[in-house]
Amino acid sequence: MSKRCSWCGDDPLYVDYHDKEWGVPVRDDQTLFEFLILEGAQAGLSWITVLRKREGYRKLFADFDAQKVARFTDKKLDKLLLDPSIIRNKLKVYGARKNARAFLAVQEEKGSFADYMWDFVDGKPIQNQRKNLKATPATTALSDKISKDMKKRGFTFVGSTIIYAHMQATGMVNDHTLDCFRHKECRALA
Repeated sequence: MSKRCSWCGDDPLYVDYHDKEWGVPVRDDQTLFEFLILEGAQAGLSWITVLRKREGYRKLFADFDAQKVARFTDKKLDKLLLDPSIIRNKLKVYGARKNARAFLAVQEEKGSFADYMWDFVDGKPIQNQRKNLKATPATTALSDKISKDMKKRGFTFVGSTIIYAHMQATGMVNDHTLDCFRHKECRALA
């Protein structure tokens, strides 16, 4: 049996996410927007909680189409807050619209959100050499820098911890532990 990062445990949903998505470089704006919304929804919660509600988010947030989410009315957002298939936190749900608008502004300015994000790492994933989960920080100087820039651009729920999680999820950093079979595989994707 392949060794995995210890954080994913043995929940099939977590294992599938770890084995197929986490740490894979993402350069598609719609997927980056999805992770931005999901990472913001996670604030104060476990990632498995978000993964279990991911399909609800896809359905209710127009399959993470930033243009559509940016046009959601207060009435639409209030209706979403009644649906148990997502995390029903008003600040997070309204924050998704705010982030969609900021996301579109970044696309307009930079050509794509992917260009904006990947520019922070010169277009190449950072290849970390973590021996175990304890060696993995919650934030870095780079996640601090990105968080600060995003807040300045009007994003919400983009604190340094959320941004570092976003960087890990979207492969901007390879934080699979050295003994995890995905470390080498994700390194090869760089």
